[in-house]
Amino acid sequence: MRPDRLVRAPRLETKRLILRAHSTDDFEDCATLWGSTEVTRFIGGAPRPPQDAWFRILRYAGHWTLLSYGFWAIIDKASGAFVGEGGFSDFRRGIPVLDAVPEMGWALMPNAWGRGIAKEATAAFANWGDANFDVAETACIISPDNHASIRVAEHIGFLSVDQITYDGEPTMIFKRVRHASRLT
Repeated sequence: MRPDRLVRAPRLETKRLILRAHSTDDFEDCATLWGSTEVTRFIGGAPRPPQDAWFRILRYAGHWTLLSYGFWAIIDKASGAFVGEGGFSDFRRGIPVLDAVPEMGWALMPNAWGRGIAKEATAAFANWGDANFDVAETACIISPDNHASIRVAEHIGFLSVDQITYDGEPTMIFKRVRHASRLT
């Protein structure tokens, strides 16, 4: 997909969540998310400085504008709180199996863990991808020690296809074939 105009993330809703485009108002929440040692334990291994959160928000908008897909801010419907973010990316990681394949990713605030929010959000991302991508598969990468994210990935149909070393760390590669039916 290549847009001929500016594209923003479409607003999606699930039973408990609103998935919407990031805005500059999300900076503090995004900085808190990526500054958490708990969140980054399996994603890069170290908390990120606030500037990284700013660059992420700009990168997310760029994905939507240039590729017609990207990340959403995940908002709890009941409280209106930012609980995480996720969606699809093309980070050009230099991993051949990821070339030309939208890569799904997600990260949640620790207070959102264990409540099924990741499964609910990733099912919505997958459903959107199934309806909008021209490619037959998507991918994700996960640390082999991140058992919770592996369960989420498997829940929506990702299968482990390889294990590599990426940025000096063991990394599992998962692929998911487009589904004809909606996930919940």
